[in-house]
Amino acid sequence: MSPETTAIAPAIAAAILAGFERHYGRFRYHAQLAKSRFEAGDFHGIRRLARERIAFYDQRVAETLQRLVSEFRAGELGDAVWQEIKRHYVRALERHHQPELAETFFNSVCCRILHRSYFHNDFIFVRPAVATDYLDSEPPSYRSYYPLEQGWRETLREIVIELGLACAFVDIERDIGFVVSAARAELPADFTPASDCQINVLSTLFFRNKGAYLIGRLVNDGEALPFAIPILRDSNGRLYLDTVLIGKERFEAIFNFSRAYFMVDMEVPSAYVRFLRSLLPSKPDAEFYTMLGLQKQGKTLFYRDLLDHLRHSSDQYQIAPGIPGLVMGVFTLPSFPYVFKFIKDRRGKDVSREFIKSQYQRIKLHDRVGRMSDTWEYTDVPFPKDRLEPALLAELRQSAPSLIEEDDATVVISHLYIERRMTPLNLYLEQADPDELKHAIIEYGRAIKDMVAANIFPGDMLYKNFGMTRQGRVVFYDYDEIAYITDCVFRAIPEPRTPEDEMAAEPWYPVGAHDVFPEEFATFLLGNPAIREIFMHHHAELLDAAYWRDKQQRIERGILDDIFPYPDGLRFRHCLTRPSVTLTN
Repeated sequence: MSPETTAIAPAIAAAILAGFERHYGRFRYHAQLAKSRFEAGDFHGIRRLARERIAFYDQRVAETLQRLVSEFRAGELGDAVWQEIKRHYVRALERHHQPELAETFFNSVCCRILHRSYFHNDFIFVRPAVATDYLDSEPPSYRSYYPLEQGWRETLREIVIELGLACAFVDIERDIGFVVSAARAELPADFTPASDCQINVLSTLFFRNKGAYLIGRLVNDGEALPFAIPILRDSNGRLYLDTVLIGKERFEAIFNFSRAYFMVDMEVPSAYVRFLRSLLPSKPDAEFYTMLGLQKQGKTLFYRDLLDHLRHSSDQYQIAPGIPGLVMGVFTLPSFPYVFKFIKDRRGKDVSREFIKSQYQRIKLHDRVGRMSDTWEYTDVPFPKDRLEPALLAELRQSAPSLIEEDDATVVISHLYIERRMTPLNLYLEQADPDELKHAIIEYGRAIKDMVAANIFPGDMLYKNFGMTRQGRVVFYDYDEIAYITDCVFRAIPEPRTPEDEMAAEPWYPVGAHDVFPEEFATFLLGNPAIREIFMHHHAELLDAAYWRDKQQRIERGILDDIFPYPDGLRFRHCLTRPSVTLTN
């Protein structure tokens, strides 16, 4: 080993790790600020924190990269130096509490310096080097309580006290009673506490929008039952438990890929992911990390999962079912539940590539309110050519030649978005029975209303731009025409002045660049009489410009509507109007 390598490699490794630790320090600080914003009722402040946090990672990577280039001339180093840098970095992570995140940060920095021919395990972390299986903080990431010793109500009371919230509750004894009653209703009638009966709760709250979520599990006879308790703040600044979500189906809904990321203060994030995986074992770690705001780690794990899946499958990538997009091409691997989206060179709309990217970034930074699909963005992704169907390869060559680079064995796509696969709503409606059709159209209208409340106008509201998830929710995924509600001008179509006006092919009234005429939606959405009847019964107001202007005014006044990731019927507020019940310990 040369003297140069001996001197410079540990210094570069230390510089990269320092960049990561600055990033994660800021990440944790923002989660801590989210708690204080929640206690103060500053919900707009929580949204600002969430938006700012998304940009932190790339800022720290850019700063670290600049330092490596200016101090160490990193672009001129040889292979032996880079391999030695990685070895020093691995040694520095032996006692680290976020080693998996630090490895991903290392990859992000190095991949901006090295050519992709170096993207293998000799130079970057294609495989993890430091195990996190039993890593935890001190004190541990979750607390354990034993209701057979303390009693159920006293246990719940202690859990709430140890959350450390600096606000009074409206009536915590009442809320604890609601939790106990709801749990009894959900548990089997023959439920009997076993000797191992315990409640485990993660030590820090999960903040998102206007709520704080207590995440836990009831362990009994070796089985773990997940639960979440949303905590809300009333107009007087007092707290209350809004409901308890028990069981995998209810619990999974709050970790949906179409919702904003949580803000959580975690010393050891892998311990939090391990806890969550015990409750939702079928959900990949990539999605847990992403939902915790660590989307870069989510990207790393997703790509590892993809490589592993390719080794254990033989099907081919194919053009995704549905109406081809004018702007985006979409393909999928049938045995893998995701779609891959690329921006076409030859687009059917006069919009630039930069504009489309900005639209996707706008949604990344926005509250998705459970109705807009999240995406992972990748660059320079290699695909085995023999795994691409001929029709897909021809489509890539024809519609996006600037994005691909190929040799005999590989096709590299320079820019991709990857998201969860859904059934396009137009295809779902074609095959739906009457009950499914009713549910889908009601969900479709609710999706639009939720997006409106979040200040998003979908632009193109055709069914093909929405998808049906396996949980039966309608989610929007085509972002090239989105706009803020507050930037739109919602108008009613003026009455025609003459019969000639009414028969004219062109509008007889001026139309501004931001004008929207909601009554026109019926023309392209409600041609099917069965769909029209359902839509008009449940969502007729979406065709009225006055509805949109009212929502616009609420947003401009700073009003944040409540959009909960659980049914309204589960909320404890409905219990207040029911006859009281006697609760025992």
